Amino acid sequence: MASYTIGEVEQLTGIKTHVLRYWEEVIPLLSPRKDFGGRRVYSQREIDVIRRLKFLIYEKEFTIEGAYHQLINEAFVPEDRTKALDSVRRIRAELNEAFVSIQRSRARGEKKLRQGDGESEPDESKVLV
Repeated sequence: MASYTIGEVEQLTGIKTHVLRYWEEVIPLLSPRKDFGGRRVYSQREIDVIRRLKFLIYEKEFTIEGAYHQLINEAFVPEDRTKALDSVRRIRAELNEAFVSIQRSRARGEKKLRQGDGESEPDESKVLV
């Protein structure tokens, strides 16, 4: 299962890291595990919760407590809706993984270029015309 750093979650959701840390304190459903270095590692489920919180708080203008209660109420949905939501979650997870994979590849490529391991530009004085 894919896992994301707090910086990647900020990129995926648009929620600043300090807000994410605050939400973790007040929303029990949002509790990312920590790796050996003590860094937060978010799962796709937590990203789904963050996106839903963002919608409820910023778009529907819920209080954080109201948004939390809404999340609890939404946990008990009819089975036919659950299947559709599972499909959406699966597709969203695949898109998140692709986005983060691209971002990580770019970061590795930029790091190699800074270290001089990348391909160098051809010397224009030696190019035959």
